[in-house]
Amino acid sequence: MKVGVLGGTFDPPHIGHLVIGDQALHQLGLDELWYTPVGQPTHKVARPVSAAVHRVAMTRLAIATHAQFRLREDDVERPGPHYSLTLMQLLRQRHPEHAFTFIIGEDSLADLPKWHQPARLLELVQLAVAHRQDIQPDMAAVQAVVPHIERLVQWIEAPLLDLSSTDLRWRLGKGLSTRYLMPRAVSDYAVAHALYSSAGH
Repeated sequence: MKVGVLGGTFDPPHIGHLVIGDQALHQLGLDELWYTPVGQPTHKVARPVSAAVHRVAMTRLAIATHAQFRLREDDVERPGPHYSLTLMQLLRQRHPEHAFTFIIGEDSLADLPKWHQPARLLELVQLAVAHRQDIQPDMAAVQAVVPHIERLVQWIEAPLLDLSSTDLRWRLGKGLSTRYLMPRAVSDYAVAHALYSSAGH
């Protein structure tokens, strides 16, 4: 089976995550798309991250209506450090019968030289990258760490939605509308648990 893996903090998940997942399924000919919330993001230590139990619950709500989307808790259930490489090593060990495609945004491609052993990661999986608005990665810098990166990437042509979880946290904290920006079930959950209010953090 051909499986796409879309990891992230998902704090909170929004329609941009869902659009990329759906486009990846169809453009790359995948059988399933696995959403894998990160246990503890190694690159987001500057701000508090919502508890994994909440991020998992919101992700489950976000993907509930898509028959080919799956929630995987492999990363939140394992000890750190939580690198993409160690996640994919674990998934390949548990599911050697699957062919995995690791899906990231173009902003993450720009940061790839800072990742933990990115060249080793690309030995394990196919890499697919979704274009992002106003992002122009320094491909020379990426290639210095991952030689021949231009031949290793599959591109996902998805609508360029200018959405960020940072903005949605701010909107939810201020009580502003997030309609059409994220699934209603997710926003209702976040409000009910005061995740992004001053009390929630």
